[in-house]
Amino acid sequence: MPATTENNQGSFLGRISIRRNQVLSMDGTHDQEMEDLELFQKHVADRFSELLSSTTEDSSGDALLSISWLRRLLDEFLCCEAEFKAVMLMGRDPSQIAKPPLDKLLPEFLDRVVKSLDICNAVTLGLDAVKNLQRLAEIAVAALDTTPLGDGQVRRAKKALAGLIAAMLHEDNANAKGTERNRSFGRRSGNNAGSNSKDRVRSLSWTMARNWSAAKQIHAMMSNLNAPRGAEASGLAQPIYIMSTVLVFVMWALVAAVPCQERNGLGTHFPLPRQLAWAQPMISLQEKIAEEWKKKEKKGNVGLLEEMQRMEKLGQSLVDFAESFQFPPETERLDEVKKQVEELGEICKRMDEGLEPMQQQIREVFHRVVRSRTEFLVVLDQAGKLSAPTV
Repeated sequence: MPATTENNQGSFLGRISIRRNQVLSMDGTHDQEMEDLELFQKHVADRFSELLSSTTEDSSGDALLSISWLRRLLDEFLCCEAEFKAVMLMGRDPSQIAKPPLDKLLPEFLDRVVKSLDICNAVTLGLDAVKNLQRLAEIAVAALDTTPLGDGQVRRAKKALAGLIAAMLHEDNANAKGTERNRSFGRRSGNNAGSNSKDRVRSLSWTMARNWSAAKQIHAMMSNLNAPRGAEASGLAQPIYIMSTVLVFVMWALVAAVPCQERNGLGTHFPLPRQLAWAQPMISLQEKIAEEWKKKEKKGNVGLLEEMQRMEKLGQSLVDFAESFQFPPETERLDEVKKQVEELGEICKRMDEGLEPMQQQIREVFHRVVRSRTEFLVVLDQAGKLSAPTV
């Protein structure tokens, strides 16, 4: 997390803590709470604006849906979640969040949280599948990064790359054809690299319930996601709507990037009011991701993760080289292949350094939202007991 973001969050949380512990008039409390709500919206806008600015073409380290960008997205989500919980719960009378319209909106938000847990599990499994693709690429890199390059090394690289390409194209093509899934963990259906690789992706990313669908789960989270209107727009209904939107967007982006079970129809936009300043950068990011999805959905692809997109392109080029390889190779072609192998090796290195920390972040998101949901349920239970008639 950038130092400025961390400092802003600490300042914001401290500010709310101090205010809620002060004895203030009702008018003063209302005015200062409005300031807190506005500051929360500003922080959400700033965080997603920074994420949007990092997706420009000259930003090589944080390309859209790259591992580093997704890790930043998860960090920003955790910041938003902490501030949201402070706004809603810190020093607040439990009865305040049990009144209409919060008595309806808050349970709907907590239901979205439950649905997000399944997505976290599916994405974590999908990242395991990505690690298997990385291993195939590493085999090809090791084989082609030899001097002199001979038929044996090229055949070994070709086998690994063929498996890599087949595995990357498998998932969405299978979904489109309605192919029956093989849900047995680790089962293999053939002796060639392509079939083994496809089964490794299948066994890791398809261990959710047979009828579970990532796209349907996202659409279910979008259900009843409506911006508050009138007087509700200036009250606590607004941060609930903002945090619900942030939660849906983050899960949507993760499912778009990482191989997950049944993603057909994921590219559908969820509505965001364009007149809201905090929503503007999120809308722009959504449009960028949806455009990438449209480019890939017809040919089938295991995910929009930037590193996998580059890996697929390089892998296909190296397969073409391997299929036409003759010893001794042409010097000019060999120089081009060397550059491609170096780039593929660099991608593997980024994956090796980033995938495991990303999985840890997703686990942190999982446990954080579980804890927060429990805290909200405790407060709602307290509010129920306070409102219950005495016998």
